[in-house]
Formats: sequence, structure tokens, C-alpha cells
Amino acid sequence: MRQILVALFAGTLFGAGLAYSGMADPARVQGFLDLFGHWDPTLAFVMGGAMIPMAIAWVIQRRLDKPLADAQFSLPGTTVIDRKLTIGAVLFGAGWGISGLCPGPGVADLAINPLPALAFVIALLAGMVVHRVTG
Repeated sequence: MRQILVALFAGTLFGAGLAYSGMADPARVQGFLDLFGHWDPTLAFVMGGAMIPMAIAWVIQRRLDKPLADAQFSLPGTTVIDRKLTIGAVLFGAGWGISGLCPGPGVADLAINPLPALAFVIALLAGMVVHRVTG
């Protein structure tokens, strides 16, 4: 139950941050990617601002024996940049650039702008299925 409450709180905080910062708006994200047109630097400030609490979280994590809502930490065991990671990153970036959405804002937009977001979420789920089948 504690894990569910922590996940609910974290998801709500993340969604509120997306809504407040305007990052749930695909036009804002596409404006950030439009380097030679009407560039919108807002996303750069949001990402830069996110680095501060994340850096603090990593410092705190190193001092904890276990996370607050689980028996142990589940951290990635490798830092290898391989073919699968590169292809996945390119596909993610292309989808993000075309739609202006990534998974978090895509799901949040189901409540804000459901029809376009639904198309994105269906494509997202299809990609997850393809990965599962071919991975």
C-alpha cells in the first residue's frame, strides 16, 4: 500500500509540474525543437530546473540503505551505449519531435486534449508491444 501511495504522490507531483510548466502542450515542446524558426527555450529551463532536485535526490540516495517504499534500490546495472539503446533513443526522439509528446505528457494529455493524446498513447503502447515481442 505504501508503494502505491508513493507512486500516486509522485505521479501527481509530476503531472502538476507538467501542467504548471506548460510541458503538456505539444506546441511548446515542438517550439523548443524548432531551432531555426520560432525557438522556445522554456523546455531548456524546465530541464535545467529539474537537475537541481535530481542532484539532491542522488546525494540522498547514496546515503540510504534502502528506498523509503521498497525493500531495495532498483538501479540500472550498466552504462553501455549499444545498438539497441541508440535505436531506441532515435525512435523516442523522432516520436517526440513529430508529436511534441513523450510518455508522461502524453498520458497527462488524455485528460487535457484526449483525441490527439489517445492516438499518441495507442502508438506508445504499440511500440511497447513491438519491443516486448522483438526484445
